[in-house]
Amino acid sequence: MVDIDTGLNVWQMTSNHNRMIELQKDTSPAKDGLVEVAYFGSSAFKITSPKGVSVMIDPWRNHPSRKWDWYFHDFPITEVDIGASTHAHFDHDALHRLDAHVLLDRLIGTYKFGDMTITGYADKHAIDTSCAIYDFKKIHKLFHGVDVEPPDNPRSWDHCLIVLETGGIKIVHWGDNRHDPPEDIWRALGHIDIALLPIDASQHVMGHIHTAHIIDTLKPRVIIPHHYYIWDVVQRQSTLQTCEAWVEAYDEKETLLTPTKVYDLKGLEGLERVVHFFGDNVAFDKEIWLKEGC
Repeated sequence: MVDIDTGLNVWQMTSNHNRMIELQKDTSPAKDGLVEVAYFGSSAFKITSPKGVSVMIDPWRNHPSRKWDWYFHDFPITEVDIGASTHAHFDHDALHRLDAHVLLDRLIGTYKFGDMTITGYADKHAIDTSCAIYDFKKIHKLFHGVDVEPPDNPRSWDHCLIVLETGGIKIVHWGDNRHDPPEDIWRALGHIDIALLPIDASQHVMGHIHTAHIIDTLKPRVIIPHHYYIWDVVQRQSTLQTCEAWVEAYDEKETLLTPTKVYDLKGLEGLERVVHFFGDNVAFDKEIWLKEGC
């Protein structure tokens, strides 16, 4: 019997792109304005432009084998204009969980719509395990026969850095990218206002010394941690840990009380390498999600 749920499931959805038809009618020049950043746990962020164009980056799911669940349920079905994924790992690639008009899977190049510009730079996944609790390179090689070392790594260990530009603000979603990309990548990234960086006490993706290198190189105005343990979203068997200790040790920081933060260019101009930490707050109803799994 054919499994009808294999592959993209948009054909099963009842929504349409009437909203995008209306948005594309607005041909007025893009202007500086309010940009909302909403955190959905793990590495998932929804970013909304001044004109209301929304992008969800790196929605997550459990491993398709279901032998190693990271989350209590898969990502809640969420309406968004554009969905994007940095790389083909289960905790970043659940684009099928989005009710989206446009999907950008491992974008390389530039996509523009309304007042949102999204650029993807091809690079490689982090593989330096010198600071990690366990050596995932060794595990993959022994149990799966896969060598994740670049340049001949398999596709799932490729990576795309995603940069969003809207409202005069430039945001980089680092995903799980390596901390030491080649010089042409650093030049292409240029000035960054907000850096979304993977940070947790397990140093699973990269060590804190690697994070410091990225911050020192990019010199972003704001740093937002992601890819950390949230007790009622992420299961302990994920091996992820919290990042409170890293945040507490940082000089300039603010722990946010909600899962959303609104930025504008003027407000960012006085900031320099300030951490904004969402903590356990996520931009969906946890109670309904835990009960119904949707």
